[in-house]
Amino acid sequence: MAEWFLTVGGEKFIPFGPSHLFMLFLYASGAFLLLFFHHHIRSKKRLFETIRWTLFTLLLGCEITYQIWTAIHGIWVHNLPFHLCGIAGLVGAVALFTLNKKLMVITFYIGLIPAFLALLTPELPYDFPNFRYVKFFIHHIAISLTAIFVAIIAAKSGAITLKSMIETYLFLVMYALLVGLVINTLLNANYLYLSHPPTTPSPLDWFGSGIWYRLNLGFVCFIVFFLQFLSYRPLQQK
Repeated sequence: MAEWFLTVGGEKFIPFGPSHLFMLFLYASGAFLLLFFHHHIRSKKRLFETIRWTLFTLLLGCEITYQIWTAIHGIWVHNLPFHLCGIAGLVGAVALFTLNKKLMVITFYIGLIPAFLALLTPELPYDFPNFRYVKFFIHHIAISLTAIFVAIIAAKSGAITLKSMIETYLFLVMYALLVGLVINTLLNANYLYLSHPPTTPSPLDWFGSGIWYRLNLGFVCFIVFFLQFLSYRPLQQK
């Protein structure tokens, strides 16, 4: 176990290879079960609590072990949880712990699509059984499923509104300014991919460069938030 955790290298990761498709299937199955049985989940306290604390443990466990792993290998400074999925994982863990409505709304918006896109276009050098591969997929699956789970809870209280969507978007804009102007500058990093797209092919490659790249990021983010706002409505149906 120690040797596996400390190993950096391994077989090259192949996008949409068998190991990638397996994880996508695992995610799709989890998302389907949450959505299909959302009425049942809300009505059965024991099932609700089991899912809640399982997701909480996965989110917290993945982040803690990953920070230890990056520190051991001397790559900690460029792998802090400042990316959108990292923040979504931390906010999601607190939302699950406290069941705070505002945090659940934020988790829904910043966790669902970013984690899903990361699962489709993983920025991974090595395949299974490398630790980073295992952590990456488990963590991002947990983030996106947490976003679905908290939406199921929040839908019951009517917390996800157009106003809350706009508030979350403005929160994200302010966070992006902080990251872009301060954190990325101080650490010479590319958190939130504000400087350029990830090294692996992704939809961000279509966003142009320079100021247009950043403006397109903001515009597309708003459109995605609005589509999420529309898509959650079926969860409110009795």
